[in-house]
Amino acid sequence: MSNKNTNFEALFFSFFLFFSSISIVSSKNPVCPFDYAFHFGDAVTDVGNSVLVLPPEIPVPAQFPPYGVTDPGKPNGRWSDGLVDFDFSAPFMGFPNPLPYLSLSPNHTSDGEAVMFSTAGATELDRSFLAGLGIKVPAWSASSGKQMKWFKKYLHTQCSKHEDPLACRTAIIKNSLAMLGVIEANDLGYALSQGKSIEEALKLVPLIVKSEVAMAREIIEMGAIRMVVVGSSPIGCFPYMLTARATDDPTAYDDLGCLKDVNDVITLKNDLLQEEIEKMKKEFPHVDLNYSQFSAGVLQYLREISQGPHKDTMLKSCCGIGGKYNYDAKRFCGSEGVPVCSNPNDYVFWDGLHVTHHAGYRIAEILLSGDIPTFNCTLPPPPPATATI
Repeated sequence: MSNKNTNFEALFFSFFLFFSSISIVSSKNPVCPFDYAFHFGDAVTDVGNSVLVLPPEIPVPAQFPPYGVTDPGKPNGRWSDGLVDFDFSAPFMGFPNPLPYLSLSPNHTSDGEAVMFSTAGATELDRSFLAGLGIKVPAWSASSGKQMKWFKKYLHTQCSKHEDPLACRTAIIKNSLAMLGVIEANDLGYALSQGKSIEEALKLVPLIVKSEVAMAREIIEMGAIRMVVVGSSPIGCFPYMLTARATDDPTAYDDLGCLKDVNDVITLKNDLLQEEIEKMKKEFPHVDLNYSQFSAGVLQYLREISQGPHKDTMLKSCCGIGGKYNYDAKRFCGSEGVPVCSNPNDYVFWDGLHVTHHAGYRIAEILLSGDIPTFNCTLPPPPPATATI
């Protein structure tokens, strides 16, 4: 951890300079001028919802070892050997312990917290729509539409006893940062890994962007004045996709070994989304609306690894078996006889679909040290060593 701490000390200093001109922050949140944070998305920000979606008797891989083997030493609801990206970035907004929505009691209320509505495997488009196209979605995933229903239920619970529930709801949303984005591009990932063509995936892109923009607009119309919309990862680099769409054509791969046509679809999707966000900025000038290019952090980290001693494991699963990329969808991480690498820190990818604890930390570090929105936040505390749900 010494190198990580050194890196973050340098990062803190840069943040101190960057945030030297600040406004008065919330009395409850010592870091940022808002008391709530809400995130809608997938495994990158899922801190425990997906293992709570289904009845206890239905197994979900992240409930069992070796998930959580690095931190805290046992499964903790994350699809990683430890923590996920948002565990590391949330403290920079004054929320060291983000909560999975499904872990909250039915009568839960709070005057400030970070609540994650994200679930691993989440899609932007509804499950029924994708099923009509022959695209299967895991039972534990909740679409963006489902997550919005949870959000509204959360607000109802918070404000049900208030003399003016609508005013209460609006006040909470205005006193928050809303973040959304199916970062792992699961709609496209499921389609392409299940045999759909690039052309068929391209037809989904405008529908995905339209859905995401509609969700962002709805939250703004509910009162949000701070928002980050996050772009998708370069899934053409992920072991599951490299395995599903493997080819002997060397021109199909880029210099990192990633599938060019898949990442071209992601680039198109991200570009269209960013264009729509720019339009929304003009439509809602009172909103501090930002687009975050998550793929840039992933690609930068992959390039760093490609120049180091672990370049041979860069695109392989730490927890997995079989083939060039150490991934077999029928023998997933945690299944009997599926091995785990001796040091997950040497790998970018944990189970073929999600990154390792160490990779999530580094990607968060890259994004936080780059061009990020400030929202008038002050110098943040260090990230947590552990997190619980």
